[in-house]
Amino acid sequence: MTQLLGIDFTSQPSQRKPVTVAHGLATGERSVRLVSIETLPSWAAFEAFLLRPGPWLGAFDFPFGLPRESVLEHGWPVDWAGMVRVVARLSRQEFKALADAERASRPAGQKYTHRATDGPAGSHSPMKFVNPPVGWMFLEGARRLLDAGVHIPGLHGGDGSRVALEAYPGWLARGIVPASYKSETASGLTGTRLTNRMLIVEALLRGTHALGVSIQCEDPALLDTICRDGTGDALDSMIALVQAAWAHARRDAGYGLPLQIDPVEGWIAGVSPLDAPDSIIRH
Repeated sequence: MTQLLGIDFTSQPSQRKPVTVAHGLATGERSVRLVSIETLPSWAAFEAFLLRPGPWLGAFDFPFGLPRESVLEHGWPVDWAGMVRVVARLSRQEFKALADAERASRPAGQKYTHRATDGPAGSHSPMKFVNPPVGWMFLEGARRLLDAGVHIPGLHGGDGSRVALEAYPGWLARGIVPASYKSETASGLTGTRLTNRMLIVEALLRGTHALGVSIQCEDPALLDTICRDGTGDALDSMIALVQAAWAHARRDAGYGLPLQIDPVEGWIAGVSPLDAPDSIIRH
């Protein structure tokens, strides 16, 4: 049986801020059983995780690709593996310097390039490095997927028993509660955000959200832990697990992804290209 995984990613894993993984098993076309939450506090742990034998399908919360506009501007290869290899050779400082120079040359209100999937998902540009630092997440995550030899539908052929898809929990969460549900600071750990996390968890259990997949969990203590995690990391891994389950149910139809995916940009699992294109977050 295929393991389903929802991965909340971080560009600098540590004991305080680990990569968080929700483990699950499909229990039907529209349901998934949440089994456990695992934390990976180092790159070594994450890299070993990627090499675990399949069959598994993981939905990872970081951008797999870069905007084609940026790729062309910098003269990077226009195939995913080639592009990732070139960017991976850059230091953090070099990658950010290129992105800063690109942004400085663009007009106000259009400082960041975006991928086609960012519009309907309302996601940040992968060329952004603060609040959230998705540029770092791409830099650290994409090359590790390539090195691990996983299969990425629409982008890269690899081990078909280990399948990686891009997730974006914020997109699904906003459709349930269009308000903040997490914070990295103590001052942000409010009762309102706790209530919002509880509402999101309830919707996931019932399947009353855009993807219609319900979560089953036989451990009330685990659900309580997820709700009380003010960072939202555990909840985001749970949401990513729902995206993994939705895609797994459509594995014989390209995992529900669009028929045409830009080979350097990628696509977020579960997001429809028909959704409103004016929701890009342009911070």
